[in-house]
Amino acid sequence: MRREFMRERAQGPGAVMKTRWLGMSFLMLGLALMATGCAEEDHTGTPTTSEFLKEREALAARQAVKPSTSVGNAAVAERTAEVDETGYASAESDYFYDPRDKRDPFRSFRFAEADDDRQTGESFGPLGDFELAQLELSAVIWDATNPRALILDPGGRAYIVHEGSQIGKNSGQVIHIGDNLVLVKETYENLAGEQTTKDVELRIRLSQGG
Repeated sequence: MRREFMRERAQGPGAVMKTRWLGMSFLMLGLALMATGCAEEDHTGTPTTSEFLKEREALAARQAVKPSTSVGNAAVAERTAEVDETGYASAESDYFYDPRDKRDPFRSFRFAEADDDRQTGESFGPLGDFELAQLELSAVIWDATNPRALILDPGGRAYIVHEGSQIGKNSGQVIHIGDNLVLVKETYENLAGEQTTKDVELRIRLSQGG
């Protein structure tokens, strides 16, 4: 210290004041830097202990809800398993559909009614299973009071018909029996439900002497 004092006295008053001002400047600069560093380290946004505990409680509550969600997913999976590969829910394996006395759901209702009428016709017989072109007039028993005709089906079976008999798939009806022919009136129905009729002749073939 004595050496510094002696040095200051040797330098003079002006040098001493300059040295002191430099020291004060360095001191003020250091204090300013410390203040700036403290301002940058502002911890106002740092969560407190109570906020941290609240966050932990909320996380635990969310984790407690997850098991119930898993149970719900398992129930959905069970219901999905009940649906087979075709996409329809599985039915009892011992169920059997009996189609007897039931209308075919894939057949037009109009045609189903025609089939029912055909089956209930007493005089329709097995000739209703064939087209008129498949049938053959074999012989005619011509009588003014009760004419009859002998009809052969594709299998060679013979049937006797008379005026009024039903014949053919198209609701045909025998309306006249002549010397060597049978006249049949067929009824057709279009998709609009409109009916039309057509007269068809069955004749004895010339090779049979007709």
